[in-house]
Amino acid sequence: MVGHSYKAQIDPAAPVTAYVPEAGSSGYAGATVRHLLDMRTGVAFRETYAELDAEVRVMERSMGWRPAEPGDPAGAYPYLITLGQAGPHGGEFTYRSADSDMLGWVCERASGTRMADLIAALIWQPMGAERDAEITCDPLGSAIHDGGVSATARDLARFGQLLVDDGKAGGNPVVPAAWLAATRAPDDPGVREAFAATENELVLPGGWYRNQFWVIPGPGGPVLVCLGIHGQLVYADRAARTVVVKLSSWPDPQHTGYLLDTLRACAALTADLSAGGL
Repeated sequence: MVGHSYKAQIDPAAPVTAYVPEAGSSGYAGATVRHLLDMRTGVAFRETYAELDAEVRVMERSMGWRPAEPGDPAGAYPYLITLGQAGPHGGEFTYRSADSDMLGWVCERASGTRMADLIAALIWQPMGAERDAEITCDPLGSAIHDGGVSATARDLARFGQLLVDDGKAGGNPVVPAAWLAATRAPDDPGVREAFAATENELVLPGGWYRNQFWVIPGPGGPVLVCLGIHGQLVYADRAARTVVVKLSSWPDPQHTGYLLDTLRACAALTADLSAGGL
């Protein structure tokens, strides 16, 4: 990350409270940045969109995505520090949007810079994005780090190409290749075990979650996948040098059958392109 003014370094082994002291009164006390990156905190947070009282739904109200109810904290960050702890940090993988939001808060605190400006300077501009993107904000003006980014399919494909090209765009390094390599082949065996011990293994057998990416086995090697609710997807197969982007609006936030069909379609497209089809 050379050529810009952001010099802050974040230590994945550091506690979250080293960057966000306010988190010391919440379930994030004792969690590390690595736990956030791999979604292995023990924070009490349910990502069950069908349950209106689930924490993800309450957080949406605090963010301004849904009408607030009496007693809801105003803003994403004030909400995060109300979360409790359901289990030990470093245990099983559990997808929690709140972990991405806390990670974004850590990045902003470490750099002293808004997330929108960080993304623009470190990713969007260096990768050669064609269009501006937009990021939603809460009532306090803080970016929502777990979702709500609007971008064109072509620019999302450029991001996927960045992953396929080991973090380079136009031959210039944007994301450290070592970071992506460690995502595809983590040196911590616990990452795979943390995934295999959950119901996610039934849906994505042999997969894992690392550095905010879903990773699934492919014919030529691990495939990096970015998954959003309602079927949004970026699929980056480095071995096949193929990127698939899908913008979507499924009626349901999550649908296992649709997801599996989508991943099969991505794999089929990749295989055909690799074989010289289309």
